[in-house]
Amino acid sequence: MSRRLAPEGVKRNITKRGYARDEERDDAFRQIIRSIPRGRVSTYARVAEAAGYPLFHRAVARLLRKDTLTSLPWQRIVGSGGEIRLKGEFAEEQRLRLRMEGVQFHGERVNMGIYQHELRRWEVLD
Repeated sequence: MSRRLAPEGVKRNITKRGYARDEERDDAFRQIIRSIPRGRVSTYARVAEAAGYPLFHRAVARLLRKDTLTSLPWQRIVGSGGEIRLKGEFAEEQRLRLRMEGVQFHGERVNMGIYQHELRRWEVLD
């Protein structure tokens, strides 16, 4: 079975657009992130998809790096498979914040089978 891959130019275009400023897109990401309840998590990719921007998981990560000092519950966003993608003291802070919310880890990862929040775009966005 062969897989069809997107042309290289399409992939580059998504990457460039993901780093460009887009307040409408970022506001959609913020709404989705705020909808994740305490004690639950989601992934960068699922946030992007629920906001209507599939393939823009890096834009979610960029937004969270920029907005960590705001009211966004940034600690509730983890990498695929429940891994913490931050480094150093930021990773430790995220792990601590999640534990304070009652999230338990299986080794170094969040147990996504228990703590993953199912995002529903129609419940959040107009």
